[in-house]
Formats: sequence, structure tokens, C-alpha cells
Amino acid sequence: MPVSRKFLVALGSAALALSLAACSGGGAGSGDNTSDKKPGDLTIGVAMPTQTSERWIADGNAVKSKLESKGYKVDLQYAGDDIPTQSQQVDQMITQGADVLIIAAIDGTALSGQLQAAADAKIPVISYDRLIRGSKNVDFYVSFDNYKVGVAQATALLVGLGLQNKDGSKGTAKGPFNIELFAGSLDDNNTQYFFGGAMDTLKPFIDAGTLKVKSKQTTKEQVATLRWQQETAQKRMEDLLTSSYNDGSVVNGVLSPYDGISRGIITALQNAGYSATGKKKLPVVTGQDAEIASIKLINDGVQNSTVFKDTRLLADQAANAAEAFLQDKTPQANDSETYNNGVKVVPSYLLPIATVYKDDIKATLIDSGYWTAEEVAAGQAKK
Repeated sequence: MPVSRKFLVALGSAALALSLAACSGGGAGSGDNTSDKKPGDLTIGVAMPTQTSERWIADGNAVKSKLESKGYKVDLQYAGDDIPTQSQQVDQMITQGADVLIIAAIDGTALSGQLQAAADAKIPVISYDRLIRGSKNVDFYVSFDNYKVGVAQATALLVGLGLQNKDGSKGTAKGPFNIELFAGSLDDNNTQYFFGGAMDTLKPFIDAGTLKVKSKQTTKEQVATLRWQQETAQKRMEDLLTSSYNDGSVVNGVLSPYDGISRGIITALQNAGYSATGKKKLPVVTGQDAEIASIKLINDGVQNSTVFKDTRLLADQAANAAEAFLQDKTPQANDSETYNNGVKVVPSYLLPIATVYKDDIKATLIDSGYWTAEEVAAGQAKK
């Protein structure tokens, strides 16, 4: 049997940990105090998962810009959604003397060797948006209230169907409505919070028969979307339409956890004859991340809503946490109970979220400078 890449990466990480523990000199790796150093003499490694998502490009750029504005050197790397690549990138950041690591992990359990090497080299690790699991060597977590993201997505689905009003009061619609459920990638810790918040909100309506999941696929494992891929979501929606809606019934709503997944779902529905204005109405489709292509769809009445997580604020908190570690201080946490990574409760700073419907686009996204009116109209970010 050939030796796997995962084994080789793990072996390399173990060797790296030993070599770093044995060597001296070079920044945080030798246990040097960074609090008396100038920012320009310090480097922060930033590991992001992919550039296939508009959201992660924005995150990487925002974190880099914020840290550089404080005078720090930044090593920003994208891993192309490939776990061995991200492992190698983090290894390289450690060997090259990074003083702090900010990591948005592809797989929240796949970096244990790298995290041990960082701990041996006295390099603080900040888990960025996706909680790194199964390791004691995670020092801080910056994210949004991910359970509330799921609640917001489910609430938007209920509002879109008319079962609930935006103010939380009961809507006038009676149902029953056919819905389908989608979740994110199972190797992303956020998926359990998104899906948990959503299902806690939808369950009373499902139990009452007001909402019917016609496919009967209701578990996180059944509805997960590996790597959050748009194409994977489109294929699954096509399969659901073929298997569960070939009797003339229609889909009224789809719980989608991310805008890319939403666009895949919408493409499948449109290919099956659903439209925003025709007899076969597009269902209510939720989303997340306020990606510009989906904001145009919301503005055009195609996608119902998205959950906006301001990556500028997240970048600020990541930069603040990194700076606190470099100054030998403890980063400010506003949650020290919720995020248990299986080994420890990781001190966290959680940021607020906002649901964006069509009539919220201007106030929430355009007036705040996140997107311009021209970008919304074109559905494309300016280069």
C-alpha cells in the first residue's frame, strides 16, 4: 500500500516540532519577548483556506491591510481548499519565524502537528472564523455568533414564506410548505452551529406539519455540502427535484447556509423551470456572506436573503488579538464558555450579524461602504 500524503505531512510536522524545539534564535520560535520589538521586526502568518470564495479573498485582504497599517509584516497564504497545502504553508510560516499565526482552517482537525510545533516555538495561534478542533494549542478564537447565524437563516426562511414577520410576530400564511435543507461542509466546525441554530428554529414548524421536508433528508450528514461547493449543491438540488418532486409538487423554500450554495441551488431550480416571475415560482432561498453576485440576485428578487458578516470587523479583531499577544497581553474575549474544541474551551471574541433582504441592501451594505450601488447593479466587485 502506498504511503499517504496525510501520513507524510503528519511525519513532517512531527519532525518540524522536534527541530523547532531544539533550535535557538529567530523570533518567537526561540521564546524571545516580542513586546520590546518594533512592529516592523515582527511577522504574522495568515493562513486562509481558498480563493475560490469571494468571502475568503476579502478576509485575507482585510486582515493583511489591518496588520500592515499597524506596521507588522504579513505572510498571507491561500491553500486552494487543499489540506496538505495548508499544512505545508503553516509549517513554512513556523520555520520562517512567524511571531503569531492567524489560521482559517480548511479542516478544523487536520493541523494538530503544526499547532504542536507552534506551541513548542511559543507562537500564539488565533483561530479565524472556523474553530480549530482537537488541540490544546489554540490560544484565541475570533468569529461571529454562529448559532445566531443559523437562527437568522431559518427566520429569513419563515419570513419569506409569510409564516413570520420581520418583527418576530406571527405571519398570515398557513402552509403547509415544502422545503429542503442544505448545510455546509462537515469538516468546518461552524456547520454544526449554523445547522443547529436553523433546525432549533424550524423544528416546531416541521413538527406541526406547517413545513414539510419532502425528501425526508433532515440530518446534518444527509444535507452537508463538502467544501461548501456551489457545483455540489447544484447537483444535490437537481437530484432532489428528480427524486422528490417528480409528482408535480413544487419546492416552496430552501434553507441554504452560504451564498455560493444558494447560487447552485437557484441554478438547478431555474434549469427545472422555476423563475421569479413565471407560474412556477422560485422558492424562498436563504444565504450567508453577502457575496456581490448574491446581493444582485436579492436586489433582482431571485434570492430571498443573506446573512451579512462584516469581514472588516472580523479582521479588526484578529489584528487586535495578534497585537495583544505580541505585546505580551491577553486579548479581549467576550465569550469564554461557548466554543469547546473538544480539548479546551477557547476564549473567543464574537461579532454581531445582520440579515439582509432587498430593502436592507442600501442601509446595511451600500451606506456602510461594503459594496457600492454600481457593484450591486452589476453583481460584480470592482477590481
